[in-house]
Amino acid sequence: MPDKADAVIIGGGVMGCAIAYNLAKEGLNPVVIEKSDIGGEASGSNGGGVRQSARNLKEMPLAMESIRIYGQLHEELGMDVEYVRAGNMRLCTSEEELATMSQSVDNQKAVGLELEMLDRKQVLEINPYVGEKVIGASFCPTDGHVNPFLTTYGFFKNAKAHGARFYTHETVKKIQLKKGRVTAVVTDKNRFETDLVVNAAGIKGRDVANMVGLDLAMRPIFSEAMITEALPPLFKQMVGHAKGLFYGRQTMHGSFFWGGFVGTEQFIYRDGKPLFHYIGPAISRMVIDYFPVLKDLNVIRTWSGLIAGMSDGIPVLGVTEEVPGFIFATGFSGHGFGLAPVIGRLISQLIMDCQTQISISDFCYSRFHEGADRECACKKNGACTTLTAVCPNKRQWLKTI
Repeated sequence: MPDKADAVIIGGGVMGCAIAYNLAKEGLNPVVIEKSDIGGEASGSNGGGVRQSARNLKEMPLAMESIRIYGQLHEELGMDVEYVRAGNMRLCTSEEELATMSQSVDNQKAVGLELEMLDRKQVLEINPYVGEKVIGASFCPTDGHVNPFLTTYGFFKNAKAHGARFYTHETVKKIQLKKGRVTAVVTDKNRFETDLVVNAAGIKGRDVANMVGLDLAMRPIFSEAMITEALPPLFKQMVGHAKGLFYGRQTMHGSFFWGGFVGTEQFIYRDGKPLFHYIGPAISRMVIDYFPVLKDLNVIRTWSGLIAGMSDGIPVLGVTEEVPGFIFATGFSGHGFGLAPVIGRLISQLIMDCQTQISISDFCYSRFHEGADRECACKKNGACTTLTAVCPNKRQWLKTI
């Protein structure tokens, strides 16, 4: 006998776990399928940054609400996720970077975010360890960071406690459709009957979309990360390069996390391809340039991974008119971890009520249809049309259409 689920969530990262938690808390019976371990991909490999600053302005309402949720997440999940709200500093080393960052700060302030530009003296008052080459920075005092492992585990643990089921080391092979609508998910081990699939598969989000005849303007972005030995507390802020080439923080345990992207130095390319074994040393050189106090610190572990980068740098969220019962929650382009609490709630609201507390119309799948003149299925807050209704009280009605 095939198993049944109110929803099948593909992807057991922080997004999938947060969505499962919110759905299970509402009384639904969600199943999460993860091809490796819970949080075993990007959710367990990122820096844990929780920021509003330096985002696409379309994401700002989501980020600001997510920050509010993070402030009480330890109480909701019943565990310490090591949330530190000490600000995010984007460091500038040239007049060009200062000018670009200043314009960005003005744009962000215009939509209600609290942040400011700092000169070198002000930077040193907040963080006295920055190197001489830093001439200024942007600073958002309400940004911060968390432990990504604990946050993902917290959502996972609480989702299970409310009845969500998790299947790890299991690969989705097929999403079955009937008359264009979702009817089941087939894995290498099981078959789950469902009328609702949530694509929270991160870098595999494009492959999952392909299973139902859809495609995403997604490409992999290579990122490298490292952790150091521990030092006594130096600073609590999340810090990074003005253009995002590297970023990092000191953890609650004293170790430093540093991450970065291909493009840090010219020589790491050969014939247009990145030389991956040079990226870690390149990030290390930048960290030493910006924080000379860390020059003798030993790196104890490095790792790398792929980020699900969308062509326009923002995620794909919500229902699709093309495939009723298929919901996107993927393509966060390297800055999705901080949005997880609010995405979990919004996707749950979409499924339960056909409404979302914050509009997700800017993130709909239909934005990629060049010249499309039809309204997004998530226009404003509403998501229910004759083709896209997914909330439980509409499902029986859908079957009669």
